[in-house]
Amino acid sequence: MSEIQNYEEAYSERGFREKLKYYAITAGREVVEKSLLLYYASQEEKAPAWAKATIAGALGYFIVPLDAIADFTPAVGYADDLGVLVLAVAAVAAYINDNVRHRTDEKMQRWFGEPPA
Repeated sequence: MSEIQNYEEAYSERGFREKLKYYAITAGREVVEKSLLLYYASQEEKAPAWAKATIAGALGYFIVPLDAIADFTPAVGYADDLGVLVLAVAAVAAYINDNVRHRTDEKMQRWFGEPPA
């Protein structure tokens, strides 16, 4: 079994929500934004199976606390997560439409307020 499949299997909506609930502030705005873009893109009907698998793998990597750089490591704990999320966003960019962006923006404003200028 490949490492990517392990992360896909680690992904669940509940696990994703729990991770964001407890670590949103620690992970930071950019990590949360990329996570939400992927989460909402995975719910798009037109997203093919490969895109949904890519998203599940990236979000699974985010959920698993012990990865390349442990999430509890001060200052850099989410750097590897951000890298994986950014690559996944680039890979599935065609399925990040206006609806996905709108839903992400609404959630980000609710959780973090207006973005810094």
